[in-house]
Amino acid sequence: MEGFQLGYKIFFMFIILVVTLLVAMYATYAERKVAAFMQDRRGPNRAGPFGLLQPLADGIKMFMKEEIIPSSAQKALFILGPSIAMTTALLTGVVIPWGGEFTFGGQTFSLQIADLNIGILFVFAMVSIGVYGIMLGGWASNNKYALLGSIRAASQMISYELAMGMSIIALILATGSLSLKDIVEQQHGWHWNVISQPLGFLIFLICAFAETNRSPFDLPECETELIGGFHTEYSGMKLGFYLFAEYINMFISSAVIATLYFGGYQMPFLHHLPLSPDLLTLLGTLFFFLKIFVLIFFFMWIRWTLPRFRYDQLMKLGWTRLVPLSILNIVLTGGFIYLKDLL
Repeated sequence: MEGFQLGYKIFFMFIILVVTLLVAMYATYAERKVAAFMQDRRGPNRAGPFGLLQPLADGIKMFMKEEIIPSSAQKALFILGPSIAMTTALLTGVVIPWGGEFTFGGQTFSLQIADLNIGILFVFAMVSIGVYGIMLGGWASNNKYALLGSIRAASQMISYELAMGMSIIALILATGSLSLKDIVEQQHGWHWNVISQPLGFLIFLICAFAETNRSPFDLPECETELIGGFHTEYSGMKLGFYLFAEYINMFISSAVIATLYFGGYQMPFLHHLPLSPDLLTLLGTLFFFLKIFVLIFFFMWIRWTLPRFRYDQLMKLGWTRLVPLSILNIVLTGGFIYLKDLL
């Protein structure tokens, strides 16, 4: 039976990998369609019906383009940079509970690859390692603009990780667990953490934009600032890995936000329906992905709505606004829990 469970885990990992890549691929299409809608134009509409084959055309274009490695670049590290960015983006999904449990052949299976009791720490570890992919890409290019872009990106991500981490500390105080599965299970009904932790959610959301280098925090890679940022010297599929990793990070960030603050696969009144447990699990997973897609749309909406910050404004927001607010959130949460225990 253990071998059967192991085979299921490997199969489920493959399914999550395929779903993640498909969502990220069509997020590029959705981004262009959302931009077109907001700017009153059509967007992609040539490759396939309604332009649905545009992501495939873009992927083929990336694979067919010539791979250029600058003669002065550190070749091994130049190749390693986008590989690290892509790998860390994909690894984060292994601790996310994509649904409840279902029964098949007398065995119970969970829609979560690994239920770690330190799931949140694993997510932060992968996010932190992702910084190395950006730094290596910029430094190994041996280009001053790429190096400046990588330094900016790394300093931005490290700065906003601090506020993000402290917003999660308040959530851990409130839930008493580091396991993502436990946090989701505690949000049954309308007990969503966004209601009890609105300030923590706002801080985490802003930091998620900065961590994924999304507008208005896309200074490290925007053409108007530093040519193309840390991936200036990249071409072909190496550049594709960097660009694709950003959309994977956006998908995973939306999944983490939905898990921590919007109940994950929990949905009010879902368990009151006269349905089988397996069907309830399926509906919970569908609701979870609906929440994720709404958050992805929000990421895109913000990109085409707000202008980007100046870099000094970006760093000032992180250090002088978000960090003090996250500390205040911890104090307020701890005080509320203390008073609640007294009463």
